[in-house]
Amino acid sequence: MFSTIMIKKIFIQNKRSISVMKKIIISGLFILFCVTCVWAGDETPTVLSNKEAISLVQTHADYVWTLVAAALVFFMQAGFAMVETGFTRAKNAINIMMKNLMDFAMGSLAFWAIGFGIMFGVSKTGWFGTSGFFLSDFSPGGDPWVLAFWMFQVVFAATAATIVSGAMAERTKFSGYLIYSVLISALIYPVFGSWAWGSLYKGGGWLENLGFIDFAGSTVVHSVGGWAALAGAIVLGPRLGKYTKDGKVKPILGHNMPLAALGVFILWLGWFGFNPGSTTAANKDIAMIFVNTNLAAAAGCVLAMFTSWIKFGKPEVGMSLNGALAGLVAITSPCATVTPLSAIMIGAIAGVIVVLSVLFFDKIRIDDPVGAISVHGVCGAWGTLSAGIFNIGGTTLKIIGVQLLGISACFLWVFPTAFLLFKLIDVTIGLRVSAEEEIEGLDFVEHGGNAYPDFEISHSGSMGSVAPGLAKSEAGVGKMVRKPLEQA
Repeated sequence: MFSTIMIKKIFIQNKRSISVMKKIIISGLFILFCVTCVWAGDETPTVLSNKEAISLVQTHADYVWTLVAAALVFFMQAGFAMVETGFTRAKNAINIMMKNLMDFAMGSLAFWAIGFGIMFGVSKTGWFGTSGFFLSDFSPGGDPWVLAFWMFQVVFAATAATIVSGAMAERTKFSGYLIYSVLISALIYPVFGSWAWGSLYKGGGWLENLGFIDFAGSTVVHSVGGWAALAGAIVLGPRLGKYTKDGKVKPILGHNMPLAALGVFILWLGWFGFNPGSTTAANKDIAMIFVNTNLAAAAGCVLAMFTSWIKFGKPEVGMSLNGALAGLVAITSPCATVTPLSAIMIGAIAGVIVVLSVLFFDKIRIDDPVGAISVHGVCGAWGTLSAGIFNIGGTTLKIIGVQLLGISACFLWVFPTAFLLFKLIDVTIGLRVSAEEEIEGLDFVEHGGNAYPDFEISHSGSMGSVAPGLAKSEAGVGKMVRKPLEQA
């Protein structure tokens, strides 16, 4: 009896197990059928479909890299602001910051409305573009590349504009400067840019058609800013007390060299977007451009230090910082077309040139508080010429001739145009502040502010006490003195 009951139980359990197994198998077959139906709806991957997928990934990578590089170049505005503020006096710090801020803000609007169309619009003559104003090439649902490309180009336009700020520091009327800032982004920079870079979008410039080499803008960006700075410094004249009647130079020292040094480090970082980003493509070419950019900056910094050491008897920090910037400016044109060894040579020569150039402009009584003319104008020209001399594919007299033509064309367009612009501003609304306002400081006079409220800014004069060759003290010019605790 017991055995019969146990057999029945086992039979029932087995029957249930078989039923469960059937359900599992049926469910599995159903799922497999559904998946098979879904897969059956997809096209079988082909070589062509794989190529399109890879192309889409590359396109997305190009967008991301271009916009990340644009962000790095935008960060250079902070670097320029810090360098200029550190190299000038405390009583003008707010003014420097305001000019750099407006260079980008007003420059962005001017480049959006007019500058981009002139630089990259359709050009029948090769001299300037005639389409694409107000970003009219973009339409919702259309190709958004124009937006990424515009964003990368507008930060370049702002760089050209802000170079001038340093050379005209400490004596320029803010309202007059704003007019210049709009016009360089809307007209001066875009016209030359269309000659050299127009074909990057819809244009085609006469200079690039000759084979002009300026990969990332030693001339297109930096020399444009540098030659405009030269015009502005000449029209303005030197700061009060900069030169004596017998022609001697009395350096007016900057108030914060650590801030200037931080600015140079930021600019060095930003240049890794400036030069490699000019590929506007995420590819392997950026590796050599990164290396060349860094090596040229390092060589420029070291050679400027040694040159200042020889000239002044001390390794001068301002010259060393400008040496790094000189190397960066010089390598901007040939960064993609020279070897790393050539990049070191280009940067090293720039480091020597910048020191000698700063001393030369002081000798002819052109007052440039931050050395912008030497760093960007002169070393930009050297970098453009070096792109022909050190060309990785070999050089010829024709290549060098075209480079010299581009350098000359830039100067002959920018300097006279900027000079006339500054003269026009000067005779209408005025370009320079009064002597009393200059002594008081532009922060209070122009902006009603004080960059260092916990400090007293000395306005006792504008001359420094200097030893031959190298400045030793500032003699209270724009110097900060800590307020007593009860006044703070």
